[in-house]
Amino acid sequence: MTDPHARPAYYAAGPGPLRDWWTLLHPPFTAWHLSYVVIGAMLAPQVRLDRLIATLAAFFLAVGLSAHALDELHGRPLRTRIPRTVLIAVTAAGLAGAVGLGVIGITRVGWILLPFMIVGPLLVIGYNAELFGGLIHTDLGFAAAWGAFPALTGYVAEAGRLAIAPVFVAGAAMALSAGQRYLSTPARTLRRRTAAVSGSITLSSGEVTVLDAASLLEPLERALRSLSWGVVLLAVAMATARMA
Repeated sequence: MTDPHARPAYYAAGPGPLRDWWTLLHPPFTAWHLSYVVIGAMLAPQVRLDRLIATLAAFFLAVGLSAHALDELHGRPLRTRIPRTVLIAVTAAGLAGAVGLGVIGITRVGWILLPFMIVGPLLVIGYNAELFGGLIHTDLGFAAAWGAFPALTGYVAEAGRLAIAPVFVAGAAMALSAGQRYLSTPARTLRRRTAAVSGSITLSSGEVTVLDAASLLEPLERALRSLSWGVVLLAVAMATARMA
């Protein structure tokens, strides 16, 4: 495995203007969280493609762009060279676009979307800017904001109401996102903040395995890759079954 310190994330591209934007979008994780929107929507009695596309677009703007740009403004964890003014503009434009789509959604779906339209931007800003004393910037906050919330919103945007089934799906999405957080937190620590690792594992047979950053990082990121692909393919399968 290559030096874990060479890149801030396994999906990060090398330096360069276009590559910086690829890295900023967190492609596997953005696709993972957008999949919850699809999974929630597929539980609705009737699926309207225009509503699904609009909801996905709103979440891409809010999460894929705004949340990640705001996160990069705080300490440059992804080491991009995107100018600060551009990141601020992307954050504002993404949130404005998401809210605009939410307003249009209210005219189509009804006022039940209003709480979601208000809570969404609050979650983006509160989590990524670590407001309220970091109250939302926790494992539970991440799981609720990027797991349960997209799944519930996807259903409500289609059905115009809540039901029991999407609540259970939101719980499943929350559990999966919690698992993502538990894996990604130590992975980020190894890639971005660890100077050295030392130690070994001695098996009962007497075999000794020397520990280093790469050996600790590999199983974490293999699990993240597998889960991201698994959730995306589950969403594709559900959409195919409903809309074929």
